Amino acid sequence: MMEGYRTSEILLVEDNPGYVRLMMEALDESKVPNNLSVVTDGVEALDFLHRKGKYANAPRPDLILLDLKLPRKSGQEVLEEIKNDPDLKRVPVVVLTVSSAEKDILKSYNLHANCYIIKPIDLDQFIAIVKQVIEFWFTIVSLPPR
Repeated sequence: MMEGYRTSEILLVEDNPGYVRLMMEALDESKVPNNLSVVTDGVEALDFLHRKGKYANAPRPDLILLDLKLPRKSGQEVLEEIKNDPDLKRVPVVVLTVSSAEKDILKSYNLHANCYIIKPIDLDQFIAIVKQVIEFWFTIVSLPPR
């Protein structure tokens, strides 16, 4: 289903400013109208999702892009909390991380990640993958209503 009619809300949980910039570039090049919110650690991610404090008016994301290696609370702890929350568990979570460790992949899927993508080292490849992920989730998949 091509959305086109509304802007897609994307939450990026990433502490590396370089990856944040690349993500913004990829989303700018994407055909999907989107609004990107960025938080840089696991505690902030959960505050955003629970609309606490300075995030009281945060939009409900249609998709969460989650790094695993985060300060204060790991990506897997964030994933576990999202998937155990009746209000958040339907929001797709794409793990986007440098870890290719089998234990991280298994644990992420056991915690109900919707997919696990290892960040490519090549910058152009990274941008291409992000564009493919966004176009997949927002032009092919039928997402749950907000």
